[in-house]
Parts: sequence; structure tokens; C-alpha cells
Amino acid sequence: MRELHQLTVAAASTALASGELTSVALTEALLERIALLEPKLQAFLTVTGEHALDAARTADLSRRATSGPLHGIPLAIKDVISTRGVPTTCGSAILDGFVPPYNATVVERLEAAGAVSLGKLNCDEFAMGSSTETSAYKVTRNPWDPDRVPGGSSGGSAAAVAAGMVPGSLGTDTGGSIRQPAALCGVSGLKPTYGRVSRYGLIAYASSLDQIGPFAWSAADLALLLGAIAGHDPRDGTSAQRTVPDYAAALTGDLRGLRVGVPREYFVEGMEPGVAQATREAIAVLRDQGATLVELSLPHTKYALPTYYIIAPAEASTNLARYDGVRYGPREAGESMWDTIELTRGRRFGAEVRRRIMLGTYALSAGYYDAYYRRAQQVRTLIKADFEQAFSQVDLLATPTSPTVAFKVGQRLNDPLAMYLSDVCTLPVNLAGVPALVVPCGFSESLPVGLQLIGRPFEEELLLRAGDAYQQVTPWHTQRPDLVA
Repeated sequence: MRELHQLTVAAASTALASGELTSVALTEALLERIALLEPKLQAFLTVTGEHALDAARTADLSRRATSGPLHGIPLAIKDVISTRGVPTTCGSAILDGFVPPYNATVVERLEAAGAVSLGKLNCDEFAMGSSTETSAYKVTRNPWDPDRVPGGSSGGSAAAVAAGMVPGSLGTDTGGSIRQPAALCGVSGLKPTYGRVSRYGLIAYASSLDQIGPFAWSAADLALLLGAIAGHDPRDGTSAQRTVPDYAAALTGDLRGLRVGVPREYFVEGMEPGVAQATREAIAVLRDQGATLVELSLPHTKYALPTYYIIAPAEASTNLARYDGVRYGPREAGESMWDTIELTRGRRFGAEVRRRIMLGTYALSAGYYDAYYRRAQQVRTLIKADFEQAFSQVDLLATPTSPTVAFKVGQRLNDPLAMYLSDVCTLPVNLAGVPALVVPCGFSESLPVGLQLIGRPFEEELLLRAGDAYQQVTPWHTQRPDLVA
């Protein structure tokens, strides 16, 4: 058996089921790994060691022949997902010390599956960022090069998997926040179809865009994780009443006859040559496995960035209005109620969150609503139509994930436009509400590159089949960073 911190979800599940390994032993090994590397990587905001060991003991005692694949598997959760009795801060000082009284649906489902939670993972404040540098608490580092960012906003979730702190984790994706850090950290990540996974208990950034999804080393692992968290939830009005397929059973390894579209707009100007080369080589592997490549166009892709940065901040402006120092988190005292609210929001929200609230408030204000927000929604419809047209010709799309490899910590923090451009290849997927998978596909300048596969709504099983087939003939998902404390 490989060292315990190198086990995939599937490998750990097999070892646990056979009795070769106990959940307690695996949990203890990963807690030791976290203690060793956390000072360097800063991936966790809260480590729930005692709670995890208690859950692992319960998992070992309750194991049955019918136990599912996640029974006894240690995982970790992005800190925008509510966890009963465990702090949930969204990486923001305005929620410092907040402890939810309930679990998110995805947490309930993982617990029902027997998974063991090791804690909460760092993220950009309220999931607003592409580098995990806007967290009020710490800056997460990339395990492949700690001088570089892990991507964002789910940087802690990606870094924890890449560093071997956990075999799998949950993140959220509003404009690329699972897929971009997965690519930059050299792991696999899945943004499900909007409505496939319940958002109940997810602290909202942009409600029409947010979606919870998993990180792991392989598409096969993602299939196990998605199978546990997907499905209708009556507590979430946006949750789709769709049957959840057996994602693991869909991994046939067969790509023969599959039509893969390659949209020319995604190889954007300014993309690093090494990223473009690794992506094109990965797409060629799909062809060699029997897929047919079709070059096509999604003409409204160029409008996705400005469209997103009107719609998402507008929704954030509304969602974040509830944080006023009255009901949640600490309060800055003022001479009046309005002074208190102004001081609390002004001092407790970080610069990026304040920027997006102001952008959104402006776009929704009288005299500008039609010029900005309504027009952005109209363009969103055109972007969605581009995908519908493309999927009438092909079964899935293959694109780059990020135009660059991981950049240096601090390099883009004071340049919002450069930071926003990090997500230029991922934003259209959220605007259209379709699913997308990222798998590692090589290296450029010794840093990971990710291939993005985009599918029709609710066809995650096809994406996972394609990603798994690619990983059966390539080594990139087996590569691990050389980490020392």
C-alpha cells in the first residue's frame, strides 16, 4: 500500500472495506500530515481533530458488508458551507466566530454516507476571488510551489487534496472556483449542473451561479463523491428533481464515437504557450482514444467576463445586505444603528468584497438597471444559446481551464482586471448552468495545467466517463508535489 496520505478515495475505500486499513488509522495519519504541512500551506481555517477521530471510531464500529464507498473516508469542507457546531466564516471577519446551528444538505449526506470531516478549508472571502488571497485569516499556498497561489476561491479545498492532507474535499464554483484551483493545483474537480447538488446551507455569493462540487485526485474519485451529495432537496427551491445516476458505473473507459467540440474562442489571446500546448496534447489523446474532434465557435464567449461581473456582484450586493452586525458575527459600535451598520460593514468586509458590493449596487440602481443588469441577463441568454447550439453538434466540449499556470502570491492582488481574467475560460459555464470537469493534463514551467471538459445539463456521467478514460492512459493525476515541512 502507498503511504496513507497518497491514497485516493477509491483506494482508501477498498482498503477500508477489506479490513486492511481502519478509518482511525487513516484519520490519524492525515491529521499528522495536516499538522506537518499546515504552517507552510495554510489550507485549513479549522481542524476538527477530536471530532474526526470520534467519527472514525464510529465508522470502524459500524462498518457492514453493505457500507458505501465513503464509509470512514476523511474529507474536508470549504468554509462557505454550514457545519453544525463548527465555525463557518466564509473567510470573512464579518462572520468571525459564527457557528451555524445546522448542517448544509451536502454535509448531512456525507455524514449519512459515513464520511469523516477533518475540518473547514480556507477560501477567498465570501468566495470572491481567484487566488485565496482575499481571506481575512490567511493566504493559502500552492503545494507545487508555496510562493504561488493555489487559485480560488476554493484554494484551500484544492491545496488540501494536492498536499495529501485529505483524499477529497468539497468546494463551490460561482465562476470557476472549483475548476481553476483544480487546474492550478494539479487535481481533479467537478462543477455540477446548476441544481444537481443542493445549495441548502451554502452561504450565498451569487445565487443563480453558485454550485457545490467535489475535489479529488481522479475522475473515479469524483464519481464517488458526487454520487453521495447529488440529488433533489425540497429545502432548496433551485434543486432539480432528477434521478441521480450511478456515476461510478458510467466509467467504462470507452470514448469511441464520442464527438468532442473544440471551441476556438477558449484559446484566448495572452494564453501562455505551455498551457495551450498541454491542453491541445490532451485533446489529441481523446482523439486517439476514438473520439471525433469538431472545431466550432461559441461566439458570445467574449462577452462572458463583463456579463458575469455585472450579474454576480448584483446578486452579491443583495445577498450580503444581511451582514450588518445585528444578527451575525461581531459588531462595531457606533453612535446610532446606522453608524453601527456602516462601521461594521466598512471595517469587517475586505476590499474585494466591498468592491463587488459597490459594483452590484451600482448596476441595480435606478437609472442603470436597464443599461447594465437587464442587458447582462439578455447576453447571458445568448451565451446559454451558444452552448445549446454547440451541443446539437457534439457530446461535450474540451477547452483550457486557466490561461496561465499558478501565479506568484501578491502578483495580481492589486490588479482586479488581471485577477478577473484568470477565470475567462470558466465563467461561461456558470452563466449557462452546465456541468464541467477539470482533470490534470500536464505541466508548464513545472506547474500543473488542467483540461476542462464541458457537458450538457445533467450529463455529469458522460464528463466523468471521458475524464476517467483520459486518466486511464495518462499519468498526470498520479503526480504528487515534492513537499517537505
